[in-house]
Amino acid sequence: MAAPISDAVVVDVLRRVDRLTGPLVRRLGRPPALPAAERDAWWADRVSRVAAGVSAAPRFAGALADVLPLQNTVGTAVQSLVVLGVASEHGVEDPAARISLLSRVLLRRPLTAEQVRPLLERAKGTYAEEALGKRDGRAGLRGTARTLWRVAGLLGRIDDTLDARPKGRLFHRAVANLPVVGVAGGYAAEREGLRLAAAETAAILEGPVSE
Repeated sequence: MAAPISDAVVVDVLRRVDRLTGPLVRRLGRPPALPAAERDAWWADRVSRVAAGVSAAPRFAGALADVLPLQNTVGTAVQSLVVLGVASEHGVEDPAARISLLSRVLLRRPLTAEQVRPLLERAKGTYAEEALGKRDGRAGLRGTARTLWRVAGLLGRIDDTLDARPKGRLFHRAVANLPVVGVAGGYAAEREGLRLAAAETAAILEGPVSE
């Protein structure tokens, strides 16, 4: 049995997820005139249109997608974009706070910003920039997809923790296990998962502050 993934490894991975995803969050910036009450939900809907198809694509392989480390890694990469987008709406700029949010929403690992901060200070760059590639500054669907696949590759290093991420309805997940038609079920499940991720992030940020 593999040893449990340590908090230090999780923080190091999520630190790089934040760095890779941050520029994409800024490029997908929502319309400035959108009412404040609709901004958190906008991220789930916007990312659904832009990226949920990328997240559901591994379902072409049906149940095989669960054997391969694709569905969780790609799905979590897309959800990380929503979590950080909602965080930006609430003015969360501290990297430790952002990584805490990613950990709590996507991994169900209750790391506070205060617990994350010393781990950030000790980070040694285990996952070298050269291995991940440079951040893709191009706009558009292709640039978005390239960034998300790069983040998915990074998340593969902590794949054992990703089953905890927000998921869609059981029916849609069952359909997603079927070859070919599983894409429709996978898309619906991932879309619902994005909405859950947005709602959970907003609930954490609007609740009592605990660092």
